[in-house]
Amino acid sequence: MSTYMPKAEEITRDWYVIDAAGKTMGEVAVKAAVLLRGKHKPTFAYHEDCGDNVIIVNAEKVVLTGKKLDQKMYYHHTGYIGNMKKVKYSTLMKEKPVFAMEKAVKGMLPDTVIGRKAFTRLHVYAGPEHKHQAQQPATVEL
Repeated sequence: MSTYMPKAEEITRDWYVIDAAGKTMGEVAVKAAVLLRGKHKPTFAYHEDCGDNVIIVNAEKVVLTGKKLDQKMYYHHTGYIGNMKKVKYSTLMKEKPVFAMEKAVKGMLPDTVIGRKAFTRLHVYAGPEHKHQAQQPATVEL
């Protein structure tokens, strides 16, 4: 018996919607990363991009457990000497909840060409509405 190798033209991409309201950020990010990579499919292969499209709604209502809102920090550097910026997640979740969710999902994808390509199929919305109704996405239960 030989190993199955999926071809690029054989891959079908489905659409899934995840409602993040009341769920923990890690729980939503893990499920989204699995769907984006295609690991839930029996035809999964590490060397081929066989993942699906994922829509995350209600990103502003996601929950961070423990003291993460006050203690967890987001760091970025501006490129100038001594300009390391840091923002608490409480501020980040108020101002940019979509960015915080994207960062969580991106951290769970591989740092390769396949991971970067999979990240382009992620669509995150702060509220309950999204503009992908025409694709008829299936709802994912967590």
